[in-house]
Formats: sequence, C-alpha cells, structure tokens
Amino acid sequence: MAITVSLVALFGLVLFFLLRSKSLSYGAAFIAVMFGFYLAATGAAAPMNQLTNAVVDAIRYL
Repeated sequence: MAITVSLVALFGLVLFFLLRSKSLSYGAAFIAVMFGFYLAATGAAAPMNQLTNAVVDAIRYL
C-alpha cells in the first residue's frame, strides 16, 4: 500500500509538470496511463467511480 501511494504521488507530480509545460508526447501518455493504473489500486478508486457516475447521471438528466 505504501509503495502504491508513493507511485501515485510520483506519477501524478510528473504528469502535472508535463501537462503544465505542454510537453505532451508518448512519454506523457505513458505517465498518464501509469498514474491511472496506480490510482485505481488505491482507496481513491471507489470515490472517483462514484463521482464519475454522479456526473454522468447529472448530465443525463439535463
């Protein structure tokens, strides 16, 4: 668990700086995929899924 959380923080930080510097390339895509993969393995996955479902439901009823 500690390794997963630290990898999420590392990949998130790298992705943030890549997006901020507008350096979008294959490396940035790899970082984004790895960030998503490790984020899904943490406790943040369930709230993120609930938030996504709530937004989709709200858009559907507009």
